[in-house]
Amino acid sequence: MGCHGLTGAEGCDVMESIDPQTTIGTVHLTIADLDRSVQFYERRLGFQCHRRTEKTASLGAGSAELLVLSQCESAPRMRRATGLYHFAILVPSRVELARSLRRLVEAGTLLQGFADHGVSESVYLTDPDGNGIEIYRDRLRSEWPFVAGRLQMRVDPLDVDKVLTELVGEEDRDTGLAGGTAMGHIHLHVARLADAEAFYVATLGFDLIQRYGDSALFLSAGGYHHHIGLNTWAGVGAPPPPPGAIGLRHFVVRVPDERALGRLVARITAAGIPIEDHAGGLLIRDPSANAMVLAAQG
Repeated sequence: MGCHGLTGAEGCDVMESIDPQTTIGTVHLTIADLDRSVQFYERRLGFQCHRRTEKTASLGAGSAELLVLSQCESAPRMRRATGLYHFAILVPSRVELARSLRRLVEAGTLLQGFADHGVSESVYLTDPDGNGIEIYRDRLRSEWPFVAGRLQMRVDPLDVDKVLTELVGEEDRDTGLAGGTAMGHIHLHVARLADAEAFYVATLGFDLIQRYGDSALFLSAGGYHHHIGLNTWAGVGAPPPPPGAIGLRHFVVRVPDERALGRLVARITAAGIPIEDHAGGLLIRDPSANAMVLAAQG
C-alpha cells in the first residue's frame, strides 16, 4: 500500500499501488519503410532482428523482444498530437552506454541531445520516421538524488567525454546491444495532465514520483525513477493522431502474474474503462487515446 505521489502528495488518499514488479515491455510502432527502419535499428542502435515478415519485424537484444515495427507506406504523419514522445532503451552499464554512443557516432547518426538526470545518463535521437528514442544507463539507487526524502531528477549536461573513457583500451568491436538490455520506460504526449494523472495514478495505480513544472509527470512502480513519463509539450488539448498514423501503435505494461493482472483489470472495470481483447493481452486506452496492452509475465 502506498500514497501515490512523492511530489505534491500531501493529503492524498492511501490506495493500493500497482504491483511493484510492473515493467514496460515491447513497444509497437507504425513506420513507413520496413527495410529502412530495420537497417537503422540494426546498424545504428545494435538491435537484432528476431522475426520478419513482408510488413512487420520484431527486434530485440538477446532473447528480449523490445520493438515491433509495422510498415504502412501511406500512414499519415502528425506533429502536434498525442502519442509517443520517446521510448527509452535501458542498457545494463555505463560501458554499454559508451558502446551505444560510439556506434551512433561512427555511423554518422544525428543526435538530438544528451543529459545527466541524476538517476541516469541519457542520449537522445529519432528514427527515420521521427519516433523519439532515448538510450540510457541507470545509476545505482544509492546514488539517486533525494531532497527531503523525495526523488529529484534533473536535466544537467552529460559529460560525453567522460562516458567515452569507459572504452579506453577496448578493442573497437561492435557486438550489438548487450544481453540484459530492456525497455526502461516510455514517455507520452497527452492532452491534459489532470486526466492522465487520474488514469495512470488513481486507476492503474502507478506512483507519482515527480512533477516537472505544470507540463510533465513521472510515474513508476516499485520505487523506480519512472516507467512512464507524461507531458503536454505537443499542446494542451492536443488531439490524438488518426488511426494508423506513424508513431505509437501500443506499448505493453507487464505485471508479474495472472493474479496481479486480475487485480488491475478489476480496477479498470470498476472505473468503467473499456477493455479490448488483444493477441498479446488486454488493450486499454488512456484519455488521450494512447493504447497499451496489459499482460502477465511468462
